[in-house]
Amino acid sequence: MSRYDVLIVGAGHAGAQAAIALRQNKFSGSIGLLGDEAELPYERPPLSKEYLAGDKSFDRLLIRNAAFWQEREVTMLAGRSVTRVDPVGHSVTTADGETIGYGSLIWAAGGKPRRLACAGGDLVGVHTVRTRADVDRMIAELPDVRRVAVIGGGYIGLEAAAVLAKLGRQVTVLEAQDRVLARVAGEPLSRFFEDEHRAHGVELRLGVTVDAILGEDRVTGVRLVDGETVPAEMAIVGIGIEPAVAPLLDAGANGGNGVAVDDQCRTSLPDVFAVGDCALHANSFAGDRLIRLESVQNANDQATVAAKTILGIEAIYDAVPWFWSNQYDLKLQTVGISAGYDSTVMRGGPATRSFSVIYLRAGRVIALDCVNATKDYVQGRKLVLEAAAIDPARLADSGTPLKDLPSS
Repeated sequence: MSRYDVLIVGAGHAGAQAAIALRQNKFSGSIGLLGDEAELPYERPPLSKEYLAGDKSFDRLLIRNAAFWQEREVTMLAGRSVTRVDPVGHSVTTADGETIGYGSLIWAAGGKPRRLACAGGDLVGVHTVRTRADVDRMIAELPDVRRVAVIGGGYIGLEAAAVLAKLGRQVTVLEAQDRVLARVAGEPLSRFFEDEHRAHGVELRLGVTVDAILGEDRVTGVRLVDGETVPAEMAIVGIGIEPAVAPLLDAGANGGNGVAVDDQCRTSLPDVFAVGDCALHANSFAGDRLIRLESVQNANDQATVAAKTILGIEAIYDAVPWFWSNQYDLKLQTVGISAGYDSTVMRGGPATRSFSVIYLRAGRVIALDCVNATKDYVQGRKLVLEAAAIDPARLADSGTPLKDLPSS
């Protein structure tokens, strides 16, 4: 049985950062980085944007090159997945029956895309966007595709829709809610992006539910519950992820929609940490609610906390969340978590295509969505961190920098 002083399960952003942080903080023990893909760790956000568009080659997505990992003596355990965790024996078992021991285990396995439960969900031409292989399959099929149905109006769906529209495909977005981005943004931002997509030729169907994917050998259309069929040679499903935590929960870890961790990223199992998309944690910027954050920021910051904790360095996870999305020539940057807001302030106007939506709760700033407004995004972080109370009329004055506004 092979054994590592620290075994990291998951070779995405969180897993890679955990290994990097261990070495940066002078950890001299053995590190194994186990992932279910054959690739070196790579950036995933560009998959639905620059990589799908052909604007960025895969080698430019690598978090670090092969030499970096070799020089730092991080052993890559590629093409493997863990099916069982033995917290007493401090070991994991892989899908092919291999047993690997650990001193400490960092679980950074992320999640798997939610699949459609309806008929036809496994037809050729139905895609998710989570891995390089996912997008490579889409790219290979695109020459034979004229019409695309995007199921889900979240970031992944809208980013893919924007790229495919620019590539000349006829795109229809099917969203069950009455607006896009309903789970993550306020109505003003949703309506702005809806208008932008329509202006680029994308058809948006809001408040609709998919009944089945039609086709025999491959996709020919998407049938809605009202009986209407949306013709399509490709369907892209962007309806969230299922956190990949079953082996930990089966081993007795606390959790449910993710695995529960404390502010040092410890699970309830001895010497087992969890970081990134799969880590269910109490977040102070969400009113201490238990949440999972699917973001590069969360992955990197939690991974660093776990690494330092293993090394006995005091570290607490309490970072300001941030996110971004690129669609067409629009750069959306978000800081904070807007869930639970009770009012908003519009700073600038959507007609200018450069504006910010500021979210307040009980008169205090909790989040900003900034569209082509990088200064607001950078300066707004301090307002979120301080939960600043500022006169809404002053916040709305785009002529005054946010950093110059007094907080009461």
